[in-house]
Amino acid sequence: MKILLLGEYSNVHNTLAIGLRKLGHQVTVASNGDFWKDYPRDINLDRDMSSGWGTLSFMWRLIKALPRMRGYDIVQLISPLFLELKAEHIMPFYRYLRRHNGKILMGSFGIDYYWTSVNTYIRPLRYSDFNFGDRIRTDNEALIYQKEWIGTPKQTLSEAIATDCDGIIAGLYEYWATYNEVHTLCPDGREIRDKMRFIPYPIVMPEIYHTSYYGGPLKLFIGISRNRSAYKGTDIMLSAAKKISEKYPDRIELRIAEGVPFDEYRRLMDGSDAILDQLYSYTPSMNSLLAMSKGIIVVGGGEPENYEILNENELRPIINVEPSEENVYNQLEQLILHPERIPELKRQSVEYIKRHHDYIKVAQQYLDFYSEL
Repeated sequence: MKILLLGEYSNVHNTLAIGLRKLGHQVTVASNGDFWKDYPRDINLDRDMSSGWGTLSFMWRLIKALPRMRGYDIVQLISPLFLELKAEHIMPFYRYLRRHNGKILMGSFGIDYYWTSVNTYIRPLRYSDFNFGDRIRTDNEALIYQKEWIGTPKQTLSEAIATDCDGIIAGLYEYWATYNEVHTLCPDGREIRDKMRFIPYPIVMPEIYHTSYYGGPLKLFIGISRNRSAYKGTDIMLSAAKKISEKYPDRIELRIAEGVPFDEYRRLMDGSDAILDQLYSYTPSMNSLLAMSKGIIVVGGGEPENYEILNENELRPIINVEPSEENVYNQLEQLILHPERIPELKRQSVEYIKRHHDYIKVAQQYLDFYSEL
């Protein structure tokens, strides 16, 4: 197959491309590198927003790249916002892709209209980026995303692409559960949820990983995304980590990375024993999965639903936390006080990635879905 992966989120498309190429397919990745993270891509679509010249340069490169985005069997969009343009300006580019290629798929890998509205009003999850039980979150970042995605051109774009595209891929249990609540009819007679498939995120196993632990301070890592700390709960996790390190200064070594490119983030994470990530998630994200592949224990999203959707009945490597500072603190304290758990959690973390997120296995699941279309 000839496949175009358009847009990037936490290295999903670049990693998937590596797997698809290993399986003999021709793959092009076109993206902005996910902003400052600067992931690899074949067609560079980054945009300098600081000047008018940056906008002109971006538009010139985008128009020049359009002929290279024709003739693909599959075009997969990272989200409805697959280009760094205002939502109202993206639809003409979607129509261009529709005219000049085969099947179009959209990823449910992050925020979009359905993720925002379903978890604000229907609330199928016990907690999410937009709700705690029946209570709607009112922190500033959640409110900003609600204003951006509900009753706006972003909603219009999200609905238009979701109803028109040939398939939707959910990368996490949460996104799968959210789209299962969407009964909107598409032109082909299917409901939006009927064309959705859950496929785990792909991870390339590192050549070196560590499952041993020889004692000493627990090396705890936390990465902070620019402008998204409260939205993802990093502020709460960091506060808990600082408090636990103050109580047990000889038993924990806290490592913090903030707003750094992917290669530096990965370097800073290497050698850690545990990572704090995604307070409001049911499942490990790409950063967490990368950490697990290195034998690093994830303290974050590991709800029962995460294991159920993967049909995993044996491994339980993730230290699941409830969305509160007290619970994060307590879970960290239990890990520090019972270091004998650490080697087994590390071993299970690596095995978990091999079973469910190996990039070749995941790429084959994508190909199976593409072939069905």
